[in-house]
Amino acid sequence: MRTTLLAVVLLLFGSFVTPGTRAKEIVAIKVRGYYFAAPATIPITIAVEPGVNNRALIVEADSDDYYRSSMIELDGEREKRLHTVEFKSLPAGDYLLRAQVRSKTDVLGTAVNELVVTGMTQER
Repeated sequence: MRTTLLAVVLLLFGSFVTPGTRAKEIVAIKVRGYYFAAPATIPITIAVEPGVNNRALIVEADSDDYYRSSMIELDGEREKRLHTVEFKSLPAGDYLLRAQVRSKTDVLGTAVNELVVTGMTQER
């Protein structure tokens, strides 16, 4: 069962990241769905091409009224390809999800995805 699931996941993400990719193709982000109900729990899968300079994966959920981020340390070429992050209780809003792979000094690659969390917003 696990082998089958792993094969399906690799097939899904195999088209995003392949060996010998350019800097912009180092990272891909995937979310199941575009619309979510507030307060939303958003599971995010990020595919990262292993590379000697990869030191950090930063995942951000950014809207006009809300921001959340998560950082995962990477171990260069020895790092696994797929990573998951889950943002819980996101309030209503239009979000830009961003995943960046960074070296010690530079951004090596960035992937973005949009999503909408629907529901009532708090009055100010």
